[in-house]
Amino acid sequence: MCGRIFVRTSLEELISNFPFAVKGGDVDGLGNRFPRWNGAPSQDYPIIIMDVVREPDTLGAIFVAARWGLMPSWAKPGGRPPPVNVRCESIASNGMFRSAYRSRRCLVPINGFFEWKDILGTGKNKQPYAIAMEDGSPFALAGIWETWKDENGVSIRNFAIVTCEPNEMMAEIHDRMPVILHREDYERWLSPEPDPGDLMKPFPAELMTMWKIGRGVGSPRNDGPEIIEEVEDDPEPTLI
Repeated sequence: MCGRIFVRTSLEELISNFPFAVKGGDVDGLGNRFPRWNGAPSQDYPIIIMDVVREPDTLGAIFVAARWGLMPSWAKPGGRPPPVNVRCESIASNGMFRSAYRSRRCLVPINGFFEWKDILGTGKNKQPYAIAMEDGSPFALAGIWETWKDENGVSIRNFAIVTCEPNEMMAEIHDRMPVILHREDYERWLSPEPDPGDLMKPFPAELMTMWKIGRGVGSPRNDGPEIIEEVEDDPEPTLI
């Protein structure tokens, strides 16, 4: 799965690394929230979708603000938390995700994400890791998005991250990983093509790196650059 991410730059710098997308007006409100060193679900992030970039009907890639956790328009408030991940194996057939997958795919730009290794296989003693590109460059995860209205009629754009089988590196710590897209595949993922299923595959391990970090990442309230600092061993692994 993928339940935590980090962006180590300002919002403007992040956006500048994806020059094919214009900046939508609602993204400016996110500016004071970045860098974000320990991003969690239910928070708002800049994502890239296909939408009208010039009236009356010119479509293009655009940065917009969206909340992490998928809520389709028909979802009722309350109940279980909205899913933050979608398995690629069932995304085209599951009724909750099928429509968004066919027509509302998105890119989620980040600098890295976190995962926890179940050291003893008990589900309790877990060592957190940070995962990023080997060269430190920002990259984009594959996602799907929806729009949901709250009880006051306010529209909330939201998203979930697609996951797949792990590559060789990620398999050392977990049985899933987020779908990371190659830059040359961004346009196709955002296109009207209904089922780009071959893009949902493990990213090459040799282009990635991971390192152990401290257990402070267990709480989203800890949101400073020290979160991604490498540690040798965590004598008290986080219990999540």
